[in-house]
Amino acid sequence: MVLMRGVCCVHALEMSTGKIPSVEAVNGSTVLLPCTYASCIGITNLYFKWEYNDNGTMQKVADSVIPTDYVEPNKVNIYRERVEYVGSSKENNISILLWNITFEDAGVYTCFGKNPKEKGKNHSAIFTLYVVEELKVVDNTLTIIIASWIDNTDNGLSGSKSAPKKA
Repeated sequence: MVLMRGVCCVHALEMSTGKIPSVEAVNGSTVLLPCTYASCIGITNLYFKWEYNDNGTMQKVADSVIPTDYVEPNKVNIYRERVEYVGSSKENNISILLWNITFEDAGVYTCFGKNPKEKGKNHSAIFTLYVVEELKVVDNTLTIIIASWIDNTDNGLSGSKSAPKKA
């Protein structure tokens, strides 16, 4: 039991932007920048912020303090236009929305957290936003053909490469 607790507390706070660390969005659209946090020791006055890397200079986008587990922050400070905090402490979510994005909004965003219970350790996750004029149409015909062929092979249908059945 002590060993498991020690392992967990090595990485007590974890920040995550999800399984897909980037998104391609159309100029003028609204995009969600996802970020969640998890802690095996709980939180007390969790400081979080979003930053944007503007050619090597980190620009603050939003920040706040979450007093304790499942309690919403009193106020979330927003430092850029067209940004909205849409997180929920009940879901360990500190995501933001960027409204009416422009090509200048493209780049690397960092979701940062610091839990005083961890004695000064910082944690972060990175999310990249690509802004495009229009989304590319992807031709998945070959994928469909391959998937159909695999399905036929698995089912032993004619034209498949399954071995003949022995009597």
